[in-house]
Amino acid sequence: MNNNFSSLNRNQITEQLKTTEFDLLIIGGGITGAGIALDAASRGMSVALVEKNDFASGTSSKSTKLIHGGLRYLKQFDFWLVKEVGAERAIVHKLAPHLVVPEKMLLPIIENGTYGKWLTSIGLKIYDVLAKVKGDDKRRMLNKAETLALEPLLPESILEGAGYYAEYRTDDARLTIEVLKTALNYRALALNYCKATKFIYHNNYVCGIEAQDKLTNNTFNINAKYVVNAAGPWVDDLRLKDEPKTSKHLHLTKGVHLVFNQEKLPIKQALYFDVPDGRMMFAIPRGNYTYIGTTDTNYQLNKESIEVTTTDALYLISAVNQMFPSINLGLEDVKSSWAGVRPLIHVEGKSAEELSRKDELFVSDSGLISIAGGKLTGYRKMAERTTDLVCKKYKHRLEKIFNPVQTENINLTGGIFKNYNAVLTYQNHVYFAIKAFGFSKVDASYLVNNYGKQTEVILTHFKSLNHQNPIVNLALAELDFCIKNEMVVKPLDFFIRRTGRLYFDIQNIEIIKIPVLDAFAQYFNWDKSVMKSELEFINTQVFKASHFDSL
Repeated sequence: MNNNFSSLNRNQITEQLKTTEFDLLIIGGGITGAGIALDAASRGMSVALVEKNDFASGTSSKSTKLIHGGLRYLKQFDFWLVKEVGAERAIVHKLAPHLVVPEKMLLPIIENGTYGKWLTSIGLKIYDVLAKVKGDDKRRMLNKAETLALEPLLPESILEGAGYYAEYRTDDARLTIEVLKTALNYRALALNYCKATKFIYHNNYVCGIEAQDKLTNNTFNINAKYVVNAAGPWVDDLRLKDEPKTSKHLHLTKGVHLVFNQEKLPIKQALYFDVPDGRMMFAIPRGNYTYIGTTDTNYQLNKESIEVTTTDALYLISAVNQMFPSINLGLEDVKSSWAGVRPLIHVEGKSAEELSRKDELFVSDSGLISIAGGKLTGYRKMAERTTDLVCKKYKHRLEKIFNPVQTENINLTGGIFKNYNAVLTYQNHVYFAIKAFGFSKVDASYLVNNYGKQTEVILTHFKSLNHQNPIVNLALAELDFCIKNEMVVKPLDFFIRRTGRLYFDIQNIEIIKIPVLDAFAQYFNWDKSVMKSELEFINTQVFKASHFDSL
């Protein structure tokens, strides 16, 4: 394991950041920044990355959690985007088959719906061709009986059939963390809760940042030959620090997702369906839960605190109730939720729905490189384009020549599996190791999907713990692993971005929160006042996940 990603070694990491001039400094610890860090470090660059909050705390933990080709972008004739991200799906699955798992998707064809049989068939065929889909993953068109066999909850009276095609499900925050950990294996450095407060210049050229450790309030300089701004929704904030007048700017759109107990929304299969206003919506089974989303509305409020409103929740619930009339969901059925913003590139006159998900690079007069836009699925190609630009600048200055892109063949940490069947075999191995403690196959799947082969480290520690509740012991074993290997500093780092518990295991937070906070207190020498405030904060976040006050 890499000691340079242990929260207990923050002082040593900070010292390295202070005393090294890096080939590349990246601001932003979401999937875009993490991808660039891995690409650049694997080509031989010395790389540092800083994130002002926790890694993946912005857009990269708030997506629909799919590695998908963007079928709906065919409607906008965005063939280039569909071609690129469609092809990337299989590559990212190969790099982390435990974390990016196959998910067959059903696209119901409804009487008088947005898409008829012919359009659905042609659209999915084009999708297959652009994304270079092979074998069993190619689309199939199903009749009404075949569709109902896969999903009996669909409305039989207006159902005409369905398209059936392949996508991949992931955990976006876990993917970000594993990409970062892999970058650290190539000697990159990364620090969360470290804010870029201003840029440093030499001869009017950006050569680093003044950084503030938000945990200690200490400030220090980080020097680098090139700086990349990959701050997601905060890209424009940093660009304005560097260059007060910028041309293109971001257009933030808000996406909301709701989580229900599986018995409340007992779909057997992932679905992608149209809703009355012409949008498309996902419903995805995950363990003991089903989640739905998403919305796509303009957003201009506080980027640090994006909330699900009652209006958001009712919109999603209404759409599901219309597609599944027998379900009759209400606000009281929501177990959890999340809301995030997409950092899209503004185009005058286009609505949130119409804006392209393409990424774009901007270079200021001072040499600051900024990247905006893009999709989770395309993180690797975004990183490649950004790193290619940095390499080109080095070559132009006759300073250094770096290797070409390597990332198509670099397995992510925990992901050393021959194929997905090997993942399933390993899940069975983990299940047999934990079932005597009362855990289910869903729990085994959770561990393997999250950690891959790193599960062995967690289980070894788990078996050494002696709390009377195995659920608590497992959480404490995970926490130890995440603090020592994944830079967990605060409880929500653990409950959301390393384990997803606030979204997909919220009822067990009540059981584990006190033992987990006690462990935090021991690791980080908290006093009673810190313990009290952290407990209040967790309780507030758990409440807000399923209660919506504002419209």
